Amino acid sequence: MKSTVSTLLLFPFFHSLASAIPFTSQESSLSPRQSSCENTATSRSCWGSYSIDTDWYSVTPDTGVTREYWLSVENSTLAPDGYERVVFTFNGTIPGPAIIADWGDNLIIHVTNNLEHNGTSIHWHGMRQLNNVEYDGVPGVTQCPIAPGESMTYKFQATQYGSTWYHSHFIQQYGDGLLGPLIINGPATADYDKDLGLLFLSDWSHTPACQLWDTARLGAPPTLETGLINGTNTWDCSGSTDAACIGSGKKFETVFEAGKKYRLRIINTAIEGHFQFSIDGHNLTVISNDLVPIVPYETESILVSIAQRYDVLVEANAVADNYWLRAGWVSACSTNSNPANMTGIVRYDNTSTADPTSTGITVGSNCGDEPLSSLVPYLAMNVGNYTEVTQEALSFTFGNYFTWTINSSSLYLNWSDPTTLKIYDNETIFPTDYNLVPIDQADANDEWAIYVIQDNSGIGLSHPIHLHGHDFWIIGQATGVFDLSTSALNLINPPRRDVATLPGNGYLAIAFKKDNPGSWLLHCHIAWHASQGLAMQFVESESEIAATLSDTVAFKDTCAAWDAYTPTELFLQDDSGI
Repeated sequence: MKSTVSTLLLFPFFHSLASAIPFTSQESSLSPRQSSCENTATSRSCWGSYSIDTDWYSVTPDTGVTREYWLSVENSTLAPDGYERVVFTFNGTIPGPAIIADWGDNLIIHVTNNLEHNGTSIHWHGMRQLNNVEYDGVPGVTQCPIAPGESMTYKFQATQYGSTWYHSHFIQQYGDGLLGPLIINGPATADYDKDLGLLFLSDWSHTPACQLWDTARLGAPPTLETGLINGTNTWDCSGSTDAACIGSGKKFETVFEAGKKYRLRIINTAIEGHFQFSIDGHNLTVISNDLVPIVPYETESILVSIAQRYDVLVEANAVADNYWLRAGWVSACSTNSNPANMTGIVRYDNTSTADPTSTGITVGSNCGDEPLSSLVPYLAMNVGNYTEVTQEALSFTFGNYFTWTINSSSLYLNWSDPTTLKIYDNETIFPTDYNLVPIDQADANDEWAIYVIQDNSGIGLSHPIHLHGHDFWIIGQATGVFDLSTSALNLINPPRRDVATLPGNGYLAIAFKKDNPGSWLLHCHIAWHASQGLAMQFVESESEIAATLSDTVAFKDTCAAWDAYTPTELFLQDDSGI
Protein backbone atom coordinates (compact mmCIF):
# COMPACT_ATOMS: atom_id res chain seq x y z
CA MET A 1 0.00 0.00 0.00
CA LYS A 2 1.27 3.46 -0.81
CA SER A 3 1.74 5.61 2.29
CA THR A 4 0.28 9.08 2.56
CA VAL A 5 1.51 11.89 4.75
CA SER A 6 -0.80 14.28 6.54
CA THR A 7 1.21 17.41 7.35
CA LEU A 8 -0.34 19.47 10.14
CA LEU A 9 1.18 22.73 11.33
CA LEU A 10 -0.43 23.36 14.68
CA PHE A 11 -1.61 26.93 14.92
CA PRO A 12 -2.28 28.24 18.46
CA PHE A 13 -5.72 27.80 19.92
CA PHE A 14 -6.82 28.75 23.41
CA HIS A 15 -9.62 27.59 25.66
CA SER A 16 -11.27 25.31 23.14
CA LEU A 17 -12.01 21.59 22.97
CA ALA A 18 -10.59 19.59 20.12
CA SER A 19 -13.05 17.93 17.78
CA ALA A 20 -12.02 14.52 16.51
CA ILE A 21 -11.37 14.27 12.80
CA PRO A 22 -13.77 12.00 10.91
CA PHE A 23 -12.73 8.41 10.35
CA THR A 24 -12.24 7.09 6.86
CA SER A 25 -12.12 3.34 6.48
CA GLN A 26 -8.63 2.13 5.50
CA GLU A 27 -7.78 -1.21 3.92
CA SER A 28 -5.15 -3.25 5.78
CA SER A 29 -2.65 -5.87 4.71
CA LEU A 30 -3.06 -7.73 8.02
CA SER A 31 -5.68 -10.28 7.01
CA PRO A 32 -8.37 -10.97 4.39
CA ARG A 33 -11.45 -8.81 4.61
CA GLN A 34 -14.87 -10.31 5.19
CA SER A 35 -16.85 -7.14 5.81
CA SER A 36 -16.41 -3.45 6.39
CA CYS A 37 -18.48 -1.29 8.69
CA GLU A 38 -18.46 2.50 8.87
CA ASN A 39 -18.09 4.24 12.23
CA THR A 40 -21.18 6.47 12.59
CA ALA A 41 -23.38 7.87 15.36
CA THR A 42 -25.36 4.63 15.36
CA SER A 43 -22.44 2.20 14.85
CA ARG A 44 -19.58 3.39 17.06
CA SER A 45 -18.46 -0.21 17.64
CA CYS A 46 -17.43 -0.41 13.96
CA TRP A 47 -14.07 0.61 12.54
CA GLY A 48 -13.81 -0.30 8.91
CA SER A 49 -12.64 -3.90 8.73
CA TYR A 50 -12.05 -3.88 12.50
CA SER A 51 -14.29 -3.31 15.49
CA ILE A 52 -14.48 -2.94 19.25
CA ASP A 53 -13.97 -6.74 19.39
CA THR A 54 -10.51 -6.56 17.78
CA ASP A 55 -7.60 -7.42 20.10
CA TRP A 56 -5.55 -4.23 19.72
CA TYR A 57 -2.64 -5.71 21.67
CA SER A 58 -1.94 -8.08 18.78
CA VAL A 59 -3.69 -6.45 15.80
CA THR A 60 -3.08 -2.94 14.45
CA PRO A 61 -4.73 -1.53 11.30
CA ASP A 62 -2.26 -0.71 8.54
CA THR A 63 -3.69 2.65 7.48
CA GLY A 64 -0.73 3.73 5.37
CA VAL A 65 -1.14 7.22 6.85
CA THR A 66 1.58 9.29 8.51
CA ARG A 67 0.59 12.39 10.46
CA GLU A 68 3.29 14.97 11.06
CA TYR A 69 3.23 17.72 13.68
CA TRP A 70 5.50 20.50 14.88
CA LEU A 71 5.56 21.60 18.52
CA SER A 72 7.45 24.59 19.86
CA VAL A 73 8.20 24.62 23.60
CA GLU A 74 8.14 28.25 24.66
CA ASN A 75 8.37 30.70 27.53
CA SER A 76 5.12 32.66 27.46
CA THR A 77 3.13 35.11 29.54
CA LEU A 78 -0.58 34.25 29.80
CA ALA A 79 -3.52 34.85 32.12
CA PRO A 80 -5.54 31.59 31.99
CA ASP A 81 -7.86 32.74 34.81
CA GLY A 82 -7.32 36.46 34.43
CA TYR A 83 -4.13 36.56 36.52
CA GLU A 84 -1.08 37.08 34.32
CA ARG A 85 2.04 35.01 34.95
CA VAL A 86 4.98 33.32 33.25
CA VAL A 87 4.11 29.87 31.88
CA PHE A 88 5.54 27.14 29.66
CA THR A 89 3.53 26.41 26.51
CA PHE A 90 3.36 24.35 23.36
CA ASN A 91 2.94 26.76 20.43
CA GLY A 92 1.88 29.52 22.84
CA THR A 93 -1.28 27.92 24.29
CA ILE A 94 -2.54 26.09 27.41
CA PRO A 95 -3.42 23.30 26.73
CA GLY A 96 -1.22 22.84 23.68
CA PRO A 97 -2.56 21.99 20.22
CA ALA A 98 -4.51 18.77 19.79
CA ILE A 99 -2.62 15.88 18.22
CA ILE A 100 -5.21 13.68 16.51
CA ALA A 101 -4.79 10.47 14.55
CA ASP A 102 -6.66 7.30 13.61
CA TRP A 103 -5.92 3.91 15.11
CA GLY A 104 -2.98 2.49 13.13
CA ASP A 105 -1.62 5.81 11.86
CA ASN A 106 2.06 6.65 12.20
CA LEU A 107 2.96 9.83 14.06
CA ILE A 108 6.01 12.00 13.49
CA ILE A 109 6.23 14.87 15.96
CA HIS A 110 9.02 17.44 15.79
CA VAL A 111 9.66 19.13 19.14
CA THR A 112 11.83 22.25 19.27
CA ASN A 113 12.97 23.58 22.63
CA ASN A 114 12.65 27.37 22.43
CA LEU A 115 12.93 27.84 26.20
CA GLU A 116 15.54 30.31 27.32
CA HIS A 117 17.20 28.30 30.08
CA ASN A 118 15.66 24.82 30.55
CA GLY A 119 15.92 21.48 28.89
CA THR A 120 12.76 19.50 28.16
CA SER A 121 11.45 16.13 26.96
CA ILE A 122 7.96 15.03 25.94
CA HIS A 123 6.16 11.88 27.07
CA TRP A 124 3.23 10.47 25.10
CA HIS A 125 1.28 9.30 28.09
CA GLY A 126 -0.13 5.79 27.92
CA MET A 127 1.21 5.04 24.44
CA ARG A 128 2.60 1.51 24.56
CA GLN A 129 5.70 2.26 22.42
CA LEU A 130 6.05 -1.44 21.59
CA ASN A 131 9.74 -2.11 20.76
CA ASN A 132 10.12 1.67 20.60
CA VAL A 133 11.46 2.69 24.02
CA GLU A 134 13.73 5.43 22.60
CA TYR A 135 10.67 7.65 21.96
CA ASP A 136 9.02 7.33 25.39
CA GLY A 137 10.33 10.77 26.35
CA VAL A 138 11.81 10.39 29.86
CA PRO A 139 15.09 12.27 30.48
CA GLY A 140 17.69 10.12 32.19
CA VAL A 141 15.79 6.95 31.22
CA THR A 142 15.08 6.87 27.48
CA GLN A 143 16.86 10.01 26.27
CA CYS A 144 18.92 13.03 27.21
CA PRO A 145 16.93 16.26 27.56
CA ILE A 146 16.42 18.45 24.51
CA ALA A 147 18.74 21.42 25.01
CA PRO A 148 17.56 25.01 24.41
CA GLY A 149 17.61 25.79 20.72
CA GLU A 150 17.65 22.09 19.76
CA SER A 151 14.99 19.78 18.32
CA MET A 152 14.08 16.12 18.60
CA THR A 153 11.71 14.13 16.41
CA TYR A 154 9.51 11.50 18.08
CA LYS A 155 8.13 8.63 15.99
CA PHE A 156 5.56 6.03 16.95
CA GLN A 157 2.53 4.16 15.67
CA ALA A 158 -0.91 4.57 17.23
CA THR A 159 -1.38 0.91 18.17
CA GLN A 160 -4.07 1.82 20.71
CA TYR A 161 -7.04 4.16 20.51
CA GLY A 162 -8.80 6.49 22.91
CA SER A 163 -8.00 9.53 25.03
CA THR A 164 -4.67 10.59 26.41
CA TRP A 165 -2.24 13.51 26.60
CA TYR A 166 1.31 14.55 25.89
CA HIS A 167 3.30 16.43 28.50
CA SER A 168 6.77 17.44 29.57
CA HIS A 169 8.58 14.91 31.76
CA PHE A 170 11.22 17.44 32.85
CA ILE A 171 11.08 18.98 36.36
CA GLN A 172 7.62 20.46 37.04
CA GLN A 173 7.04 21.84 33.54
CA TYR A 174 3.64 20.24 32.90
CA GLY A 175 2.34 21.96 36.06
CA ASP A 176 3.24 25.27 34.43
CA GLY A 177 1.24 24.53 31.27
CA LEU A 178 3.40 22.24 29.15
CA LEU A 179 0.74 19.68 28.19
CA GLY A 180 -1.72 18.97 25.42
CA PRO A 181 -4.41 16.53 24.14
CA LEU A 182 -3.62 13.35 22.23
CA ILE A 183 -6.64 11.65 20.67
CA ILE A 184 -6.49 8.39 18.72
CA ASN A 185 -9.81 7.81 16.97
CA GLY A 186 -11.18 4.27 17.07
CA PRO A 187 -14.27 2.23 17.91
CA ALA A 188 -16.27 2.64 21.14
CA THR A 189 -18.51 0.54 23.35
CA ALA A 190 -21.57 2.80 23.02
CA ASP A 191 -23.09 5.14 20.43
CA TYR A 192 -23.00 8.93 20.54
CA ASP A 193 -23.63 11.86 18.22
CA LYS A 194 -20.71 14.24 18.76
CA ASP A 195 -17.19 14.05 20.16
CA LEU A 196 -16.30 17.12 22.22
CA GLY A 197 -12.66 16.09 22.71
CA LEU A 198 -10.42 16.27 25.78
CA LEU A 199 -11.49 18.16 28.89
CA PHE A 200 -8.51 19.03 31.09
CA LEU A 201 -9.05 19.34 34.87
CA SER A 202 -6.10 21.08 36.53
CA ASP A 203 -5.10 22.81 39.71
CA TRP A 204 -3.35 26.15 39.15
CA SER A 205 -1.13 28.60 40.98
CA HIS A 206 -0.26 32.22 40.33
CA THR A 207 3.32 31.32 41.25
CA PRO A 208 5.18 29.04 38.82
CA ALA A 209 5.43 25.43 39.97
CA CYS A 210 9.17 25.48 39.45
CA GLN A 211 9.35 28.21 42.13
CA LEU A 212 6.94 26.39 44.46
CA TRP A 213 9.27 23.38 44.30
CA ASP A 214 11.59 25.14 46.76
CA THR A 215 8.80 24.77 49.34
CA ALA A 216 7.42 21.42 48.19
CA ARG A 217 10.82 19.72 48.36
CA LEU A 218 10.87 20.27 52.13
CA GLY A 219 7.95 17.87 52.51
CA ALA A 220 4.79 19.95 53.01
CA PRO A 221 3.13 20.65 49.62
CA PRO A 222 2.13 24.27 48.92
CA THR A 223 -1.55 25.18 48.63
CA LEU A 224 -2.38 26.33 45.10
CA GLU A 225 -4.78 29.22 44.57
CA THR A 226 -7.29 27.79 42.12
CA GLY A 227 -7.94 25.42 39.22
CA LEU A 228 -8.59 25.46 35.47
CA ILE A 229 -10.96 23.60 33.17
CA ASN A 230 -9.49 23.22 29.71
CA GLY A 231 -6.98 25.94 30.46
CA THR A 232 -9.40 28.63 31.60
CA ASN A 233 -11.31 29.95 34.62
CA THR A 234 -12.15 33.23 36.33
CA TRP A 235 -10.22 34.95 39.11
CA ASP A 236 -11.81 37.84 41.02
CA CYS A 237 -9.70 40.93 40.33
CA SER A 238 -12.27 43.44 41.58
CA GLY A 239 -10.56 45.94 43.86
CA SER A 240 -7.13 44.39 43.29
CA THR A 241 -4.11 46.69 42.98
CA ASP A 242 -1.96 43.86 41.62
CA ALA A 243 -0.93 44.77 38.07
CA ALA A 244 -0.92 41.09 37.13
CA CYS A 245 -4.59 40.74 38.07
CA ILE A 246 -6.11 41.83 34.75
CA GLY A 247 -9.48 40.08 35.16
CA SER A 248 -9.70 38.63 31.66
CA GLY A 249 -10.57 35.08 32.67
CA LYS A 250 -13.56 33.16 31.34
CA LYS A 251 -15.41 30.01 32.32
CA PHE A 252 -15.12 27.04 30.02
CA GLU A 253 -18.41 26.67 28.12
CA THR A 254 -19.95 24.10 25.82
CA VAL A 255 -23.39 23.95 24.19
CA PHE A 256 -25.70 20.93 24.14
CA GLU A 257 -28.46 20.33 21.62
CA ALA A 258 -31.47 18.66 23.22
CA GLY A 259 -31.69 14.96 22.45
CA LYS A 260 -28.07 14.55 21.36
CA LYS A 261 -25.43 12.35 23.03
CA TYR A 262 -21.99 13.81 23.57
CA ARG A 263 -18.63 12.18 24.22
CA LEU A 264 -16.37 13.94 26.73
CA ARG A 265 -12.82 12.76 27.37
CA ILE A 266 -12.09 13.69 31.00
CA ILE A 267 -8.47 13.93 32.18
CA ASN A 268 -6.90 14.98 35.48
CA THR A 269 -3.71 16.96 34.80
CA ALA A 270 -3.24 18.38 38.30
CA ILE A 271 0.05 18.82 40.12
CA GLU A 272 -1.56 17.40 43.24
CA GLY A 273 -5.33 17.01 43.21
CA HIS A 274 -8.14 14.48 43.07
CA PHE A 275 -11.41 15.26 41.26
CA GLN A 276 -14.98 14.00 41.44
CA PHE A 277 -16.27 15.17 38.06
CA SER A 278 -19.98 15.78 37.42
CA ILE A 279 -22.45 17.85 35.40
CA ASP A 280 -25.48 19.13 37.28
CA GLY A 281 -28.73 17.53 36.12
CA HIS A 282 -27.04 14.91 33.94
CA ASN A 283 -25.79 11.36 34.39
CA LEU A 284 -22.58 10.05 32.86
CA THR A 285 -22.16 6.80 30.95
CA VAL A 286 -18.54 5.69 31.28
CA ILE A 287 -17.19 3.85 28.22
CA SER A 288 -13.41 3.85 28.70
CA ASN A 289 -10.70 4.24 31.33
CA ASP A 290 -7.32 5.42 30.14
CA LEU A 291 -6.89 3.71 26.72
CA VAL A 292 -9.02 0.66 27.53
CA PRO A 293 -12.67 0.40 26.39
CA ILE A 294 -14.91 -0.90 29.16
CA VAL A 295 -18.42 -2.29 29.51
CA PRO A 296 -20.52 0.92 29.85
CA TYR A 297 -21.91 1.87 33.24
CA GLU A 298 -23.97 4.84 34.40
CA THR A 299 -23.11 7.11 37.32
CA GLU A 300 -23.73 10.63 38.67
CA SER A 301 -20.01 11.37 38.97
CA ILE A 302 -16.56 9.87 38.43
CA LEU A 303 -13.45 9.90 40.59
CA VAL A 304 -10.42 10.92 38.53
CA SER A 305 -6.92 10.60 39.94
CA ILE A 306 -3.96 12.42 38.41
CA ALA A 307 -3.20 11.35 34.81
CA GLN A 308 -6.26 9.09 34.59
CA ARG A 309 -8.70 9.48 31.70
CA TYR A 310 -12.36 8.55 31.49
CA ASP A 311 -14.39 8.74 28.31
CA VAL A 312 -17.99 9.49 29.22
CA LEU A 313 -21.22 9.97 27.28
CA VAL A 314 -23.68 12.66 28.34
CA GLU A 315 -27.19 12.77 26.94
CA ALA A 316 -28.73 16.22 26.58
CA ASN A 317 -32.02 15.18 28.19
CA ALA A 318 -32.39 17.80 30.93
CA VAL A 319 -34.72 20.81 30.92
CA ALA A 320 -33.23 23.36 28.51
CA ASP A 321 -31.22 25.67 30.79
CA ASN A 322 -27.68 26.42 31.95
CA TYR A 323 -25.86 23.89 34.14
CA TRP A 324 -22.63 23.87 36.11
CA LEU A 325 -19.98 21.45 34.95
CA ARG A 326 -17.90 20.70 38.06
CA ALA A 327 -14.32 19.48 38.41
CA GLY A 328 -15.25 18.61 42.02
CA TRP A 329 -12.09 19.07 44.09
CA VAL A 330 -11.77 16.36 46.77
CA SER A 331 -10.46 18.39 49.71
CA ALA A 332 -9.74 15.27 51.78
CA CYS A 333 -6.86 14.44 49.42
CA SER A 334 -5.09 17.82 49.14
CA THR A 335 -5.69 21.52 49.75
CA ASN A 336 -6.68 24.32 47.41
CA SER A 337 -7.66 27.91 48.17
CA ASN A 338 -10.70 28.00 45.86
CA PRO A 339 -11.98 24.47 45.30
CA ALA A 340 -15.60 25.51 44.73
CA ASN A 341 -14.62 27.74 41.79
CA MET A 342 -13.41 24.89 39.55
CA THR A 343 -16.46 25.00 37.29
CA GLY A 344 -17.50 25.34 33.67
CA ILE A 345 -20.88 25.83 32.03
CA VAL A 346 -23.10 23.63 29.86
CA ARG A 347 -25.69 25.65 27.95
CA TYR A 348 -28.68 24.55 25.91
CA ASP A 349 -28.95 28.05 24.38
CA ASN A 350 -25.77 29.37 22.77
CA THR A 351 -26.98 32.97 23.11
CA SER A 352 -27.29 32.78 26.89
CA THR A 353 -24.74 34.56 29.08
CA ALA A 354 -26.35 33.87 32.46
CA ASP A 355 -24.61 31.96 35.20
CA PRO A 356 -26.28 28.65 36.03
CA THR A 357 -28.34 28.34 39.20
CA SER A 358 -28.21 24.53 39.20
CA THR A 359 -27.17 22.46 42.19
CA GLY A 360 -25.09 19.32 42.05
CA ILE A 361 -23.74 16.38 43.98
CA THR A 362 -21.90 16.63 47.28
CA VAL A 363 -18.21 15.94 46.73
CA GLY A 364 -17.06 13.10 48.96
CA SER A 365 -13.78 12.22 50.65
CA ASN A 366 -12.67 9.26 48.52
CA CYS A 367 -9.05 9.66 47.36
CA GLY A 368 -9.15 6.40 45.40
CA ASP A 369 -10.37 5.22 42.01
CA GLU A 370 -13.74 4.29 40.63
CA PRO A 371 -14.87 0.89 42.05
CA LEU A 372 -12.93 -1.96 40.46
CA SER A 373 -16.21 -3.79 39.93
CA SER A 374 -17.33 -0.99 37.59
CA LEU A 375 -14.20 -0.98 35.42
CA VAL A 376 -14.82 -4.15 33.41
CA PRO A 377 -12.69 -4.29 30.23
CA TYR A 378 -14.88 -4.91 27.19
CA LEU A 379 -12.19 -7.09 25.63
CA ALA A 380 -11.81 -9.69 28.38
CA MET A 381 -8.27 -10.81 29.25
CA ASN A 382 -7.12 -12.91 32.18
CA VAL A 383 -3.70 -12.82 33.83
CA GLY A 384 -1.63 -15.79 32.66
CA ASN A 385 1.44 -17.67 33.84
CA TYR A 386 3.94 -16.09 36.23
CA THR A 387 6.77 -17.49 38.36
CA GLU A 388 7.23 -14.91 41.11
CA VAL A 389 5.63 -11.96 42.91
CA THR A 390 7.86 -8.93 43.48
CA GLN A 391 6.97 -6.94 46.60
CA GLU A 392 8.34 -3.46 47.28
CA ALA A 393 7.82 -1.09 50.20
CA LEU A 394 7.06 2.61 49.83
CA SER A 395 8.43 4.90 52.52
CA PHE A 396 10.37 8.16 52.83
CA THR A 397 13.59 9.65 54.12
CA PHE A 398 14.78 13.16 54.89
CA GLY A 399 18.28 14.15 53.79
CA ASN A 400 18.97 17.43 51.99
CA TYR A 401 15.26 17.43 51.25
CA PHE A 402 12.25 15.14 51.65
CA THR A 403 12.40 12.11 49.36
CA TRP A 404 10.13 9.13 48.84
CA THR A 405 11.65 5.68 48.58
CA ILE A 406 10.68 2.41 46.88
CA ASN A 407 12.55 -0.56 48.31
CA SER A 408 14.70 1.88 50.34
CA SER A 409 15.90 3.75 47.23
CA SER A 410 14.84 7.16 45.93
CA LEU A 411 15.14 7.69 42.18
CA TYR A 412 17.82 10.14 41.08
CA LEU A 413 18.92 10.19 37.44
CA ASN A 414 21.81 11.65 35.47
CA TRP A 415 20.25 13.43 32.51
CA SER A 416 23.47 13.06 30.51
CA ASP A 417 23.66 9.31 31.00
CA PRO A 418 20.20 7.77 30.40
CA THR A 419 19.55 4.12 31.16
CA THR A 420 19.02 3.17 27.52
CA LEU A 421 22.38 4.72 26.57
CA LYS A 422 24.09 2.65 29.26
CA ILE A 423 22.40 -0.46 27.91
CA TYR A 424 23.36 0.42 24.32
CA ASP A 425 26.96 0.86 25.47
CA ASN A 426 26.85 -2.60 27.11
CA GLU A 427 27.27 -1.31 30.65
CA THR A 428 26.25 -3.88 33.23
CA ILE A 429 26.49 -1.88 36.47
CA PHE A 430 23.89 0.80 37.17
CA PRO A 431 23.88 3.42 39.92
CA THR A 432 21.77 2.49 42.95
CA ASP A 433 19.85 5.76 42.55
CA TYR A 434 18.59 4.63 39.15
CA ASN A 435 16.38 2.23 41.15
CA LEU A 436 16.26 -0.61 38.60
CA VAL A 437 14.32 -3.87 38.81
CA PRO A 438 15.19 -6.41 36.07
CA ILE A 439 12.30 -8.14 34.29
CA ASP A 440 13.19 -11.22 32.28
CA GLN A 441 11.44 -14.39 31.19
CA ALA A 442 12.74 -17.42 33.09
CA ASP A 443 11.23 -19.69 30.43
CA ALA A 444 8.57 -19.70 27.72
CA ASN A 445 5.79 -20.06 30.31
CA ASP A 446 7.00 -17.10 32.38
CA GLU A 447 4.85 -14.54 30.54
CA TRP A 448 3.72 -12.16 33.28
CA ALA A 449 5.27 -9.87 35.89
CA ILE A 450 3.46 -9.40 39.21
CA TYR A 451 4.41 -6.34 41.24
CA VAL A 452 3.07 -5.23 44.61
CA ILE A 453 3.73 -1.83 46.23
CA GLN A 454 3.00 -1.65 49.97
CA ASP A 455 2.71 1.80 51.57
CA ASN A 456 4.75 1.63 54.77
CA SER A 457 5.16 5.40 55.11
CA GLY A 458 2.46 5.79 57.77
CA ILE A 459 1.54 9.15 56.23
CA GLY A 460 -1.72 7.89 54.74
CA LEU A 461 -1.53 9.64 51.36
CA SER A 462 -2.88 8.00 48.23
CA HIS A 463 -0.57 7.86 45.20
CA PRO A 464 -1.59 7.65 41.50
CA ILE A 465 0.89 5.12 40.09
CA HIS A 466 1.69 5.23 36.36
CA LEU A 467 3.59 2.59 34.39
CA HIS A 468 5.21 3.41 31.06
CA GLY A 469 5.34 0.95 28.17
CA HIS A 470 2.39 -1.18 29.29
CA ASP A 471 -1.21 -1.36 30.34
CA PHE A 472 -1.37 -3.16 33.66
CA TRP A 473 -4.01 -5.43 35.16
CA ILE A 474 -5.14 -4.30 38.65
CA ILE A 475 -5.22 -7.59 40.55
CA GLY A 476 -5.31 -6.15 44.07
CA GLN A 477 -5.98 -2.73 45.62
CA ALA A 478 -6.86 -2.25 49.28
CA THR A 479 -5.92 -0.66 52.57
CA GLY A 480 -4.00 -2.80 55.04
CA VAL A 481 -1.01 -5.10 54.68
CA PHE A 482 -0.55 -7.34 51.66
CA ASP A 483 -0.03 -11.02 52.43
CA LEU A 484 0.57 -13.30 49.46
CA SER A 485 -0.98 -16.25 51.26
CA THR A 486 -4.20 -14.51 52.31
CA SER A 487 -4.74 -11.33 50.23
CA ALA A 488 -7.21 -11.83 47.41
CA LEU A 489 -5.81 -11.42 43.89
CA ASN A 490 -8.21 -11.22 40.95
CA LEU A 491 -6.68 -12.78 37.83
CA ILE A 492 -9.96 -13.08 35.87
CA ASN A 493 -10.42 -10.07 33.54
CA PRO A 494 -9.47 -7.49 36.19
CA PRO A 495 -9.53 -3.78 35.33
CA ARG A 496 -6.58 -2.69 33.23
CA ARG A 497 -5.22 0.77 32.56
CA ASP A 498 -1.96 2.74 32.92
CA VAL A 499 -2.67 4.70 36.14
CA ALA A 500 -4.14 3.28 39.36
CA THR A 501 -4.20 4.57 42.92
CA LEU A 502 -2.06 3.08 45.67
CA PRO A 503 -4.31 3.57 48.74
CA GLY A 504 -2.77 5.35 51.70
CA ASN A 505 -1.45 2.76 54.20
CA GLY A 506 -2.45 0.05 51.73
CA TYR A 507 -1.19 -1.79 48.68
CA LEU A 508 -1.53 -1.91 44.91
CA ALA A 509 -0.91 -5.20 43.09
CA ILE A 510 -0.50 -5.08 39.31
CA ALA A 511 0.30 -7.55 36.55
CA PHE A 512 1.66 -6.89 33.08
CA LYS A 513 2.91 -9.00 30.20
CA LYS A 514 6.64 -9.33 29.60
CA ASP A 515 6.30 -8.37 25.96
CA ASN A 516 8.01 -4.99 25.51
CA PRO A 517 11.81 -4.75 25.84
CA GLY A 518 12.91 -1.45 27.33
CA SER A 519 13.57 0.55 30.44
CA TRP A 520 10.12 1.58 31.62
CA LEU A 521 9.49 4.10 34.36
CA LEU A 522 6.95 3.43 37.12
CA HIS A 523 6.20 6.52 39.22
CA CYS A 524 3.72 8.48 41.27
CA HIS A 525 2.03 11.11 39.09
CA ILE A 526 1.75 13.70 41.86
CA ALA A 527 4.31 16.13 40.43
CA TRP A 528 5.91 16.89 43.79
CA HIS A 529 6.26 13.18 44.59
CA ALA A 530 7.81 12.36 41.21
CA SER A 531 10.35 15.12 41.78
CA GLN A 532 10.92 13.71 45.28
CA GLY A 533 12.00 10.39 43.80
CA LEU A 534 8.85 8.27 44.10
CA ALA A 535 9.76 6.17 41.07
CA MET A 536 11.67 3.15 39.82
CA GLN A 537 12.53 1.50 36.50
CA PHE A 538 11.68 -1.90 35.10
CA VAL A 539 14.51 -2.97 32.81
CA GLU A 540 12.61 -5.49 30.73
CA SER A 541 14.40 -8.07 28.57
CA GLU A 542 17.67 -6.13 28.81
CA SER A 543 19.50 -8.24 26.23
CA GLU A 544 16.89 -7.34 23.60
CA ILE A 545 16.71 -3.57 24.18
CA ALA A 546 19.65 -2.44 22.02
CA ALA A 547 18.14 -4.12 18.95
CA THR A 548 15.00 -1.99 19.29
CA LEU A 549 16.92 1.30 19.09
CA SER A 550 16.39 2.25 15.46
CA ASP A 551 17.75 5.80 15.41
CA THR A 552 20.90 5.77 17.53
CA VAL A 553 22.48 8.67 15.60
CA ALA A 554 19.64 11.01 16.61
CA PHE A 555 19.70 9.55 20.14
CA LYS A 556 23.40 10.34 20.53
CA ASP A 557 23.08 13.74 18.83
CA THR A 558 20.48 14.76 21.43
CA CYS A 559 22.87 13.73 24.20
CA ALA A 560 25.82 15.51 22.55
CA ALA A 561 23.81 18.74 22.27
CA TRP A 562 22.76 18.44 25.92
CA ASP A 563 26.36 17.86 27.03
CA ALA A 564 27.45 20.92 25.05
CA TYR A 565 24.78 23.01 26.79
CA THR A 566 25.37 21.92 30.39
CA PRO A 567 28.58 23.93 31.05
CA THR A 568 26.48 27.09 30.72
CA GLU A 569 23.33 25.64 32.33
CA LEU A 570 21.71 28.27 34.56
CA PHE A 571 19.42 25.99 36.60
CA LEU A 572 21.11 22.82 37.82
CA GLN A 573 19.19 19.61 38.49
CA ASP A 574 17.62 19.75 41.95
CA ASP A 575 15.05 16.93 41.78
CA SER A 576 14.86 13.26 40.76
CA GLY A 577 15.21 14.13 37.09
CA ILE A 578 11.71 13.17 35.97
